[in-house]
Amino acid sequence: MESPRPQPPYRLEDYGFAFLVVIISAAFAWLLTPYFGAVLWGVVAAILFEPLTFRLSRKMGGKPNTAAGLVLLGLLAVFIIPAILLGISLVQEVSMIYDKVSTGQLDIGHMVAKLRGSIPDSVEGLVERYGLADFESLRRQFGSGIASGLQGLATRLVSAGQGALSFLAALGVMLYLTFFLLRDGRHYGEMIREALPLRPHLRDRLILNFLVVVRATMKGTVVVAVLQGLVGGIIFSLLGIPGSLLWGVLMGFFSLLPAVGTGLVWVPMSIYLLATGQIWQGSVLAFCGMFVIGMIDNLLRPVLVGRDTRLPDFVVLIATLAGLQLFGLNGFIIGPVIAALFISVWNLMREMRSSDGLIEPDAIDLADEASEQDDAGTEAVAHPS
Repeated sequence: MESPRPQPPYRLEDYGFAFLVVIISAAFAWLLTPYFGAVLWGVVAAILFEPLTFRLSRKMGGKPNTAAGLVLLGLLAVFIIPAILLGISLVQEVSMIYDKVSTGQLDIGHMVAKLRGSIPDSVEGLVERYGLADFESLRRQFGSGIASGLQGLATRLVSAGQGALSFLAALGVMLYLTFFLLRDGRHYGEMIREALPLRPHLRDRLILNFLVVVRATMKGTVVVAVLQGLVGGIIFSLLGIPGSLLWGVLMGFFSLLPAVGTGLVWVPMSIYLLATGQIWQGSVLAFCGMFVIGMIDNLLRPVLVGRDTRLPDFVVLIATLAGLQLFGLNGFIIGPVIAALFISVWNLMREMRSSDGLIEPDAIDLADEASEQDDAGTEAVAHPS
């Protein structure tokens, strides 16, 4: 039996070429920075819906163009167009609330004074003990803070609306990229897989982990956030609370944060309603917050993403907040993915050290394995509220 031929040693030219690859790749990444968000969401959409496109293409007798086009039209109808309409409505509602605050129709100071009048004597004594009895100062600060916050939010939303041309360009790039990734994603994925300078079994484990984490993040976080925001907004509207659309959007956003969740919105509102004598509204809101809005997370998230291998809540919280701080809205995807890959890499390192540097290679079909794990919901980075 012939022994395998030894690999030729690397020469200076090989290191030079590797350095050139790194430089050109970095330059290409820098070139894409104006459309970073569009490229990111195009890749995420392709990772999520490529298995559906593949199955649809097989059922249609091998027509990838038609299958990718149908899936893309579905994304437009179900996600993108409703999101645009929601953004337009949100701009109108925030502007309306800001006008009411500016003209005095919505008197924040009166609301604070009303809250003060409903505080029991025992609680007021406790407040005075901690030096918080200057309600007049608190009223001015709170009112000015709300007004300035609404003004800033309205300004941001209006400026975003004025940048419609840039938004349409980014949306076009995202849709264009998504179509080709849906159609040829497996081919491009195989090219990337073969090009990565890693041992095959380590490479396949990392790629599989990346695919499952992205799908779990989107399913377990975004879907639950949308449902919680929608249900919360409907409950606020039925209770006659002004600005129900704004409150619903805020609940959907805070739902992205582990260990925090929608309680940042409905708990203070329930307390205010109860303290100001609106007993049945406050009681209904508290009940719905705990047993309707909260149960959406507790019931759906395990079904969507599974229970076994979730990241710890504190890791997800720190990664999500850091991602939002560094990358804006894109960060709630980037942060957990980086955290999950960080833990995956160190788990592989631990396995290698415990097995004297060897990990048994597994024959993994990345696309099928990721799809099966995604359907079974065996991996996730999401958090319970």
